[in-house]
Amino acid sequence: MNLFRPPPPMFGLATLVATALLCGPSPSVGQAPEWNEPRTLELVRRALEVRRSLVVDSLLQSYRSDARGFVYFFLDRNDSDERTLVKTDQVALEVFWRAPDETRQRIVGLRDRKALPTNIQYHLDHLTVVQDEFGDRIRLGDGDEVESVPHPIATDGEAVYDYRLADSLTLEFGGGREPVRVYEVEVRPKNPDRPGFVGAVYLDRASAAIVRMTFTFTPASYVDPYLDYIRISLDNGLWMQRFWLPYRQEVELRRELPQLDFLAGSVIRGRFEIRDYRFNETLPDLLFAGRTVLAVPEAQRRAFPFEESIYAELESEGLESSVAMEEVTAQARQIVRDRALSGLAPLRLHWNSVSDAVRHNRAEGLYLGVGTTVRSPLETMLRLHGGWSFGREDPTARAELTPRGGDPATRLVAEWRAPRDIGPFSPGNRLFSSLASLAGEDWTDLYLVSGVSVEHRLGPAEGRHLRLGAGWEDHRSAGLTIEPGTDLRRPVLPVHEGGVARLDAALAWPRAVGEVDLTLVGGVAHLDDRVWGTTSIGATYARTDSWQTWSMRLGARAGATLGRERPPQALFLLGGRGSLPGHAHRDFVGDRYWLIEGQVGRPVHAPWVGVHLLAAAGESWMSGDAGLPPNWSGRTDAGIRGSAGVGLDLFWNVVSLDVVRGLGPDGEWTLLVGVSPRFHPWL
Repeated sequence: MNLFRPPPPMFGLATLVATALLCGPSPSVGQAPEWNEPRTLELVRRALEVRRSLVVDSLLQSYRSDARGFVYFFLDRNDSDERTLVKTDQVALEVFWRAPDETRQRIVGLRDRKALPTNIQYHLDHLTVVQDEFGDRIRLGDGDEVESVPHPIATDGEAVYDYRLADSLTLEFGGGREPVRVYEVEVRPKNPDRPGFVGAVYLDRASAAIVRMTFTFTPASYVDPYLDYIRISLDNGLWMQRFWLPYRQEVELRRELPQLDFLAGSVIRGRFEIRDYRFNETLPDLLFAGRTVLAVPEAQRRAFPFEESIYAELESEGLESSVAMEEVTAQARQIVRDRALSGLAPLRLHWNSVSDAVRHNRAEGLYLGVGTTVRSPLETMLRLHGGWSFGREDPTARAELTPRGGDPATRLVAEWRAPRDIGPFSPGNRLFSSLASLAGEDWTDLYLVSGVSVEHRLGPAEGRHLRLGAGWEDHRSAGLTIEPGTDLRRPVLPVHEGGVARLDAALAWPRAVGEVDLTLVGGVAHLDDRVWGTTSIGATYARTDSWQTWSMRLGARAGATLGRERPPQALFLLGGRGSLPGHAHRDFVGDRYWLIEGQVGRPVHAPWVGVHLLAAAGESWMSGDAGLPPNWSGRTDAGIRGSAGVGLDLFWNVVSLDVVRGLGPDGEWTLLVGVSPRFHPWL
C-alpha cells in the first residue's frame, strides 16, 4: 500500500550553499589534522552502522522513484580546453528498492542524437543510477573499468584506508528549514599502489549517514589500460526527516590510447537526478526475479514523453565539467600529496596534430617530426617535440611543461625555430595547407620563433576566464626554401628580426550579452627600440533551434596595432581563404581592420547533407602615412570588400564545399573545400 507521497527532498546539495564553520571536532587554527584520529575512526564506525541499519529499518520497506539523465560522449583535446561533442543520450528510469537490499531499475525512455559518426555502446551502469552507494565493493563498467574496489564505509574499510576529519560544514537552505551540518572526512588508501578510493565522504553530523561522496581512484584500480581517470560525485537527499536516499549523481570517464598521446581523448559524462519518491508501495516479486536492469521495448523507449529537449542541459551547462567534478581531482591530489592519479602510462609517444608528424610549405619544404609525453609521479606533464625541415636543413624543437597532470590552466613553453604564421586569420588547417602547397599554392606566411613563454588561465576553461601571458622570443624571417622554377613562387614575407619581450592578456566571456560571446585581447611588446601594442575585440552569436532544423552563426572582429614603429609581423592580412574569399589571397594589408561574417544553414538529408548561405565584409588599412614594409606586396587602402556564396555541409557537417563570389571591382568566383573549424587544431 502507498502510505504517502512526500514533497521534494528536504535537502539537495545542488540547491544549497555550503559555508565552512570551525566547530565541533574541526582542527584548531594552525594545527594540521591528523590521519586516523580516534574520534575520526569512531565517526566512520557510526557511518558503517547507519549503512547497515537501513536494511532493517521497519519504517522503510520499499521505495520507487523516477530518474532523468543525460549522457554525453565527446572528444577532449590533450593540449587545450577544446571539446567536440560526438553523441548525446537522454535517459528516463524507474528506480525500485525493497528491504533488505534488493534493487532494480527499468529504462523507460532512451533517445540519442549523434553530432559525429560513432558506434559507441555504453555499459549499462553508464545509463543508470547508483542506489546503494556502490555497496561494499565498487564496480564500474561491468568490471571492465573498475573491479572490486573496497568502499571506504565498509566492514574492512579501516584495514584498507586512512581517514582524516577535514572540516565541519553547515549546509544552509531557504524555506525556514533547519540547516544540515556535515563532517567532511577525507579518505586515502594505506597502500596507494593498490586499488582504492581517493576522495571525501560527507557525513550527517546528527546521524553519521552519508550525505555526499566525491572521489576518484588510484591508478591500480583501472582494469582498462585506456582509462585516464574516473571521477564520481554522489549526492543524497533527506526524505521524511530520516532517510538519506539518492538525489543526484555525476560520473565522468576519460580514455586515451595507452601508448600514444595524440589528438584527443574520449570522455563519457553522465548526469542524473532522482526524484518523485513513493514509499512502502507493494512491489511485485516478479520485478525482482530477473536482471537488475530492465528495459521496455525500443519503440516505447524512443516514444517516451521527455519533459525537456535532448539539448536542454547542453544549452544551459555546456560540456565543461561541473564544480563538483573539478573539485574531485583537486581534492584527490591534495589527499595523496600529488601522487599520479592517471591510469595512463607515464611515457608515451606524442603529436599535437597530424601536421606535427608531417607537413609541407614553401618556408620549410618537407617537415617530419616526432614527440614524447612524460608524466612525473608528481603529476607534472612534460611534452617534448622535435623535427627536421628538409627545405632549410634545420631542426625545430618544442618543450611544454604543464603542472597538475596536464591541466592546461598553466603552461611553460620553450621553442626553437618554430614556425608561426602572420595573422590574425588562419587560412584553414595545416594539413590542407600542406596538400595545397604540394599542388602549387601555399596559403601561409611563416616566420621562425625561438624563446620561452608562460601562460596562466584564471577561471574555468569553458566559462568566463582571463589568460595572462609573458615571454621572450627571437623572431627570424623564414625565407623561401622551394627550388626556383616551381609553382610556389610567392615570396615569404620578411619580418623585423630580433629579440621580442611581450606581455599579453585575453578575456573570454561566454554569454556576455544574451547569446553573444565576447573576447578581448590586448598586449604590449618590445623589439630593439620599437614598442607597440595590439588590441582586438570579437563577438560571436551562434544559435541552433531545439529540433536542429536550422543554425545561424554571426561573428564580428576588429583590431588595431598601436605604435609608430610596429614591426611587419604585427600587421593584419585580409583576403582569400579564412577572411574574404573571392579576393586575392592576403592582398589587403593594414594595422587596423574589421571583419563581419555570417552563415545560416539547415540540414537537407541529415546527417549526410546540409546547405548554407555565407557572407562576409571587411576592411584593413594603414593609419597615418604608414606604408607597406620593405619587400612586401599588397594594398593598404583598398576599402571595404565583401563575399557571398552558397555551400554544402557533408558527413555530419565535417566537410564543407563552398562556391563564393568576391564582391567589389576585383572580386572573382572561387571554390573552397574545407573541414569544420572545430577539427583544424587536430590537422
